[in-house]
Amino acid sequence: MSTSYFRRVGAARPSHLMYTSGVGSLIDLPNFSVLVKGLDSWSHTGLADYNVDEPRLITAVNRTLQLYGESRINQLRSAPWMEGADSSPKDWAAQGVGVPVTPFPQWLRCTACNLLASIDAQAFAFVNNNPRTPHEARFTHDCKPGKPLAVAARFTLVCTAGHLDEFPYAPFVHHGNACAKMPRPLLRMKDHGGNQAANVTLECVACGAQRNIRDAMGERGRQHLPACRGRHPHLGTYERGCEREATLMVAGASNQWFPMTLSALALPPSKNASLADLVEERWTDLQNVTSRVVFDAFAGTPAYAYLKEYDAEAFIAAVEAHQARLDGAASPAADAAPVDLLSPEWDVLAASPTPDATDDFALEATDVPDALTGLFSDVRQVQRLREARALIGFTRLDAPDPETPEIATPVRLSRTSLGWVPASEVRGEGIFLRVREDLMAEWEERMLKSPAMQAHREAFARFRNNRKSERLRDVPGEFDAMRGWPGERYIALHSLSHLLIRTIALECGYSSASLGERIYAGDPENPRTGILIYTAVPDSEGTLGGLVSLAEGADFERIVRRALRDAARCSSDPLCAERLPRHPADFLHGAACHVCLFVSETTCERGNRFLDRRFLVPLGDESDQVLTPVGLRP
Repeated sequence: MSTSYFRRVGAARPSHLMYTSGVGSLIDLPNFSVLVKGLDSWSHTGLADYNVDEPRLITAVNRTLQLYGESRINQLRSAPWMEGADSSPKDWAAQGVGVPVTPFPQWLRCTACNLLASIDAQAFAFVNNNPRTPHEARFTHDCKPGKPLAVAARFTLVCTAGHLDEFPYAPFVHHGNACAKMPRPLLRMKDHGGNQAANVTLECVACGAQRNIRDAMGERGRQHLPACRGRHPHLGTYERGCEREATLMVAGASNQWFPMTLSALALPPSKNASLADLVEERWTDLQNVTSRVVFDAFAGTPAYAYLKEYDAEAFIAAVEAHQARLDGAASPAADAAPVDLLSPEWDVLAASPTPDATDDFALEATDVPDALTGLFSDVRQVQRLREARALIGFTRLDAPDPETPEIATPVRLSRTSLGWVPASEVRGEGIFLRVREDLMAEWEERMLKSPAMQAHREAFARFRNNRKSERLRDVPGEFDAMRGWPGERYIALHSLSHLLIRTIALECGYSSASLGERIYAGDPENPRTGILIYTAVPDSEGTLGGLVSLAEGADFERIVRRALRDAARCSSDPLCAERLPRHPADFLHGAACHVCLFVSETTCERGNRFLDRRFLVPLGDESDQVLTPVGLRP
């Protein structure tokens, strides 16, 4: 196949391919839409720098894939890209490198004559002659001078098993039968507009049969739709025996594709981590340390100097034990459990003394302002950090949910095991905060009897039960309505994090969408009180120092006081201040809204759930439920 066949039709940032429109999703271009093809079609041939190195993330990906019965990986790869695609548009080598896509839906409608036909009907021509303007790529119809534009017919079929298919226009018009005059007739699609839902008439050009798309909408419309064919267009496959109902959907709907992602910070090895944890986290690098000679050779290099802190024989034994687990000599159940990504990060961020700086990570402790010592025990500047992110699958219709992981059916990214998944990385800076453990423990004990916190617990149980529907996969054991409850201290830490993010965005110059959060609340056995606020953008904007500088002295005290002062007032009060998820409501926030506490979806790790400012500042007479010390309350 000639490289001139590959035409650029657009561009996307690496983070966009991870969270917004990755493998299996639709991307809207100016003149048509495309589907991102599976990893089997991606090519990194001739590219030198595409590996994203993060051993902890590889371990987490393998644990998660194993839970879904998928094969292990040994590599994380960035999207294929070659310099010159933008600066040298006539460089066909660079033009032929990129993420492969295919037009979808493949039924097009002429904007002049309303002709509706599939791409392979040869009724439309693809035009993209100028390599400098890929955004001008389009399909045209030669029905009149000027060759008017042809756009994608916007209806698709989706099911909860993750299948995506074209809408069956011809069978639908003919009520499931074939056209009496032509085996593959051309159609016309007429959009009558209106504000009552879709009002689109489909007409067969050959026999004149007509039908409105509204006959396929809603619960009654489903009986007019064919059974799901089990199609995965990103893989080019069909799965037999899909028993899910097909749902009519407009191409580009937000619930047509949900990513399944994992992320981890690149951290130096924790001195408190066990040998087994260290070996598992860095297995890709350490799997060959099987003798004293190799151990000494590794320990003699700067990158592995941390090995000198361990006994050589014990370390080699840990490597051999982990290899035995991978080979099946040990119980596979332990290896299939979800990996804990936050505990190693907490160990490093909260370590005393702070770990030595690396190319990817630098941490420096700073003094807690006297006025804030009643709230924080530690404030630390993360002067340099790197976050790696991996895409391991996606779902359709049902979003993957930490509170209800069994509700969504994951879709794989490739037909066969390739040993890698797509990934991206961002570099930035951050602020790590540690709330006083004695303050948090005393507040948590008070919250056990708090009516407001009890309302949150009951709402979470209703939320879980309301989502337990026919879409749930068969899961052994009884349904636990409180599974995934993050705990009381998580709500307090999460609310405090959002207050600070909103205030920091006004002070440091970053937009709130450029910031990210990681909450370290632990569990009853290992309680924690940490918050990490960091820049999460894939360019140099995230490393300019504007964030870490706010962790110093008077600046940080001013930010905290302003955040708490702003939390005491909301322009939606008293509605916002009085909000609690009472029966039968099942939303997962209390006194919180877009005015006072919500942040962008890319910033919050829990989708703006588990938030309530009444636990940070008094909003009424019940000041006994407030976490912050009296001296800091507005």
